[in-house]
Amino acid sequence: MNFLEERIQKDGVVKEGNVLKVDSFLNHQMDVKLFDEMGKEFARRFEGCPINKILTIEASGIGIASVVALHFDNAPVVFAKKAKSINLDGEMYTAEVESFTHKNTNHVIVSKKFLSKDDHILIIDDFLANGCALQGLIGIANQAGATVEGIGIAIEKGFQQGGRMIRNLGYKLESLAIIDAMDASTGKITFREQQAAHH
Repeated sequence: MNFLEERIQKDGVVKEGNVLKVDSFLNHQMDVKLFDEMGKEFARRFEGCPINKILTIEASGIGIASVVALHFDNAPVVFAKKAKSINLDGEMYTAEVESFTHKNTNHVIVSKKFLSKDDHILIIDDFLANGCALQGLIGIANQAGATVEGIGIAIEKGFQQGGRMIRNLGYKLESLAIIDAMDASTGKITFREQQAAHH
């Protein structure tokens, strides 16, 4: 087991409906030392990729992406904002994102000032379930003509179709923990075997 799987075992709480609560260390209260470990591991997995910018989505991706960026020569972090109204003056890239958690659709926007065809992007997010957020971020990168060098996810729900779909599109997707099954009655979490991380 790697460091993130161990932490999920220890502090994650499985709820009915395939919900995993990791708000004590990942997406409400944040363990920044853990994020630093994640950054180290993503730097190892994406070694040799010419990444110059990190792209994420508000809100829970921001903390992780900011610490991860320290391991990529301080590449700036750009986060897609959830837009209340769509600003159609041509200054924004926009995408539609359905939220698995909140059961609604958000428009997300990134200013054209901050993404261009010269950018080599690493997309970072906390969870991957159905892949809607990632598709939105990939769409924004494509509108900018930027290159998506890779996608780094903290926790992937391997029993939902998002991961397979994104990998089938040909992207290098690295998830630090992939959950194949969760049992709310016992609290048992089954992780997919991955190649061990070297430290």
